[in-house]
Amino acid sequence: MNVLVPEGLVLGATAGAAAVAMTLVWALSLRLRNAGIVDVFWGVGFVLIAALAVWLGQGGGVRAALVLALTSVWGLRLALHIGWRSRGKPEDHRYQQFRANAGPSFWWRSLFTVFLLQGAVMWVVALPLTAALAVRGPNAPTLWDAAALLLWAAGMVFEAGADWQLARFKADPANRGKVCNRGFWGLSRHPNYFGDAVVWWGFGCFGLAVGAWWTLVGPALMTLLLRRVSGVTLLDSTLSQRRPGYRDYMRSTPSFVPRLPRRRRD
Repeated sequence: MNVLVPEGLVLGATAGAAAVAMTLVWALSLRLRNAGIVDVFWGVGFVLIAALAVWLGQGGGVRAALVLALTSVWGLRLALHIGWRSRGKPEDHRYQQFRANAGPSFWWRSLFTVFLLQGAVMWVVALPLTAALAVRGPNAPTLWDAAALLLWAAGMVFEAGADWQLARFKADPANRGKVCNRGFWGLSRHPNYFGDAVVWWGFGCFGLAVGAWWTLVGPALMTLLLRRVSGVTLLDSTLSQRRPGYRDYMRSTPSFVPRLPRRRRD
């Protein structure tokens, strides 16, 4: 059986680290007058949690090295993508609206409703990472490890591939105001969000590999957020009002889970 006491200590340490890190990012956002930097830090935060879990935990071995490497690839790619996409642009409209509604109290309210809240969500989502890195599971690879790697790879193909395709689409002036419905975006309206969810179910399988079934709350929460809270629902509502043709796109293309490409009939 797995030893639970060290795991509990690691969980507490990662929670504290997430809170401290988010507070520092909040302080930086006040100086920059841009709360949107929390989105850039989102991916980096998971890398920090994973690194701390490796340092404090008793997992070790090939599995721990693999989980840390995969977390780093996912998190740093996402941070670089969001940072590059937002360079030279004003603060995201979501935070602008919150800033306007909060008025002079935004500076301290944002600490709790933006930064620490996201830090808490990050900690819950990262539970499979923490368990896989802090608990000494089977030394030999298991079927759960194989499933985790396959899901992570498939998710990254969708997430990174969709981000790349959309960036290329937007870079073409001829596509200004148009809806991207090519490649991955012809299979799903939000293939990047779908890929992100698949990546996290892959990490959830790493948690199962060490017997920590309870950590599946992490990918479940991430999927809920992507589908119902800050992802699909919010973006569909915004784009359907701002972009001509998006309602037609909504009627013809699945929102999340991709459809299989249709074969052309001769």
